[in-house]
Amino acid sequence: MPTPVIPLADAPGERSTWNRPFPVVLLWAVAELLFVYNPWQISSALRAFVLRSFGARIGDRVIIRPRLRVRFPWRLSVGDDCWIGEGVWIHNQDDVIIGSNVVVSQETFMTTGSHAHRKDMSLITRPIRIDDGVWITSRCMILGGTHMRTSSLAAPMSVVAGEVPENTIVRGNPAQAIGTRFNDGGVRSK
Repeated sequence: MPTPVIPLADAPGERSTWNRPFPVVLLWAVAELLFVYNPWQISSALRAFVLRSFGARIGDRVIIRPRLRVRFPWRLSVGDDCWIGEGVWIHNQDDVIIGSNVVVSQETFMTTGSHAHRKDMSLITRPIRIDDGVWITSRCMILGGTHMRTSSLAAPMSVVAGEVPENTIVRGNPAQAIGTRFNDGGVRSK
């Protein structure tokens, strides 16, 4: 019996995740290119303003570096005092909720979508939740269904899926716990 091949021409489309009419999605693509993805070091405040204009919930004092990509800003929530590094890509076909005091470092990729690869390649989405104080270091991949709890940390180049307990450092592909971030459970005030 030959190995099956899924006919991609028959695969269900992704427009069900848009949650906005086509003209809004198109307008966002232009605004993203001009103001959010733009590689020039224009202000974080302008990037935040443009994201908010398309429905993103962006907290106060958020630093947004150049080359950020956001698939659907209306599915993004970022708390106060966060740092979003250069080249971060948030491919959010489902909700991405980022708490306060979170660092998402350079070239990290977050994706909420996958496909029914044994059936018909239809889109499957699951939200991502990043709690307060998390640090996602450079070039990590955060998959749909991930919940990184308070003050956890993903080491560089890690592929994170599922639950990451609070104050836990994970590393690798797939990411595995390798220790705790704070030995005493927190940061002391100065």
